[in-house]
Amino acid sequence: MIFGAMDQMKNQHEDLLSAVVPLMKLLCLTVIGLILAHPKTQIVPRATFKLLSKLVFALFLPCLIFVHLGESVTLNDVLRWWFVPVNVLISTAIGCTLGYIVAIICRPPPQFFRFTVIMTGFGNTGNLPIAIVGSVCHSSDNPFGPDCHRTGIAYVSFAQWVAVILVYTLVYHMMEPPMRYYEIVSGENEIEEEHTSNISRPLLHEAEWPGMVDKVTEHSKTPFIARVFMSISGSSQNTFPDLDLTEEGGAGVGPSSPKSLRCLAEPKVVRRIRIVAEETPIQHIMQPPTIASLLALIVGMVPIFKDFVFGTDAPLSFFTDSLEILAGAVVPSVMLILGGMLAEGPNDSALGTRTMIGITVARLLVLPLVGIGVVALADKLSFLVQGDQMYRFVLLLQYTTPSAILLGAIASLRGYAVKEASALLFWQHICAVASLSVYIVIYFKLLSYV
Repeated sequence: MIFGAMDQMKNQHEDLLSAVVPLMKLLCLTVIGLILAHPKTQIVPRATFKLLSKLVFALFLPCLIFVHLGESVTLNDVLRWWFVPVNVLISTAIGCTLGYIVAIICRPPPQFFRFTVIMTGFGNTGNLPIAIVGSVCHSSDNPFGPDCHRTGIAYVSFAQWVAVILVYTLVYHMMEPPMRYYEIVSGENEIEEEHTSNISRPLLHEAEWPGMVDKVTEHSKTPFIARVFMSISGSSQNTFPDLDLTEEGGAGVGPSSPKSLRCLAEPKVVRRIRIVAEETPIQHIMQPPTIASLLALIVGMVPIFKDFVFGTDAPLSFFTDSLEILAGAVVPSVMLILGGMLAEGPNDSALGTRTMIGITVARLLVLPLVGIGVVALADKLSFLVQGDQMYRFVLLLQYTTPSAILLGAIASLRGYAVKEASALLFWQHICAVASLSVYIVIYFKLLSYV
C-alpha cells in the first residue's frame, strides 16, 4: 500500500517534470535572446535579429516543414488529418466570439473594438507550437514515443496554410483603420513613417513574417471596405474622394446607354465585392513556408517521389539530411528572436488596462478550457486519429498559445493599433510562460488517460 502510494507520487512528479522542463528550456533560450538584445547591453544589434528572422522565414522553417511533413504525410494521412486545419477555424471562431464578449464587457475605446476581437481570436499556430513540440520531443523520455518530433512538426505544419490564408483575408480586412478615426490614425502614421526606417523599425514587425510591412499598397492604410460599400448610399462622399469604380459594362454605363446594355451591367454590390476581393493580398500567401508545405504534401503523397527523396537508401538522402541539419536551427532561432522582441519592452497603449487584461485572460485562460471540451467532443465523435496522443496535443496547443506575433506586422501594414498590438503581445507572451506551464501539465495528465 505504502509502496503503491510512493510509486504514484513518483509518477506524478515525473509527469510534472516532463511537462514543465520543456518550457523551462524555451524560457532559457528566450532570456538569452532578451539579454543579447537588451538596449542597455546591445551585445547583438537589432539588425542581426532581423537578419536571423529572415533566415528562419526563408530557410530554416521551410527546411523543417519540408523534411518532417514530407516524410510523415501520405495520401491516407491527408484524409485522416482533416480535423487539424478545421480545428484552426474552430479555435479562431471561438476566440473571436470571446473577443466580442471581452469588447462588450471591457468597453475599449471605440476605434479598438475590432482590434479586441482580432487579438483574442487569432493565436500563434506556427512558430511557437513548433518550438514547444521541438522542446517537448527533445528528451528521450518524452510521452509521445520515438516519432514525437517528426509527427508533431508534421501536424503543426499541416495547419499553417489555413492560418496564413485567414491572416491575408479576414484579418487583413478586419485590421483596416475604422472610418470614423481615419484622419487621426492616418495623421499619426504619417508622423511615424517620417521617423521610422527599416533599421529602426521594431523587431515585432519582422519577427514572424519578414517583409510584410513593406507590401504597402494604395489602400492598405485606408478604410477601403468602408469607403467602397458606403459609397453605395453616397454617405462617405463628403469625407473621402470618390473611388474609381467605373469599368466597361459597369458603373460607366450611363442613362443614355441602350436598355440591353443596362440589363447586362454588373450589379453595384457585386462590383464592390469584386473590387474588395481584387484588393485582398491573397497572392502573398505563396511565401517560403507555404511553398515548402505544398512541396512536402506533393512529395509525400506520391510514393515514387517520396522514395526518391526520403529514406536512408533514397538517391536524394544526402539532400534531405542537409535540410534536416538546417531545420535544427528553427527552435533556438525562434526563441532568441522572441527574446529580442521582448527586450524592446511594451509600447504605450491607448487600449486600456482593463481591456488588455480581458484579452489576456480570455486568450490564455478561458480559450484553452473551451479547447479541451472541443477536442474531447471531437474525440468522442471519432473525428481524431485513434490512439495518437501527439495529434491531440497539437490540437490542444492551438487553443493555448498567445496571440500571433504576425498580427503586429498586419497592424503596421494597415497603420492601425500598432502600439496597442506591440504592448498586448509583450504582456501576453510574459503571461504565457505561466499559463502554458499550467495547461501543458493538464494536457499531459489528460492524455495519459487516452
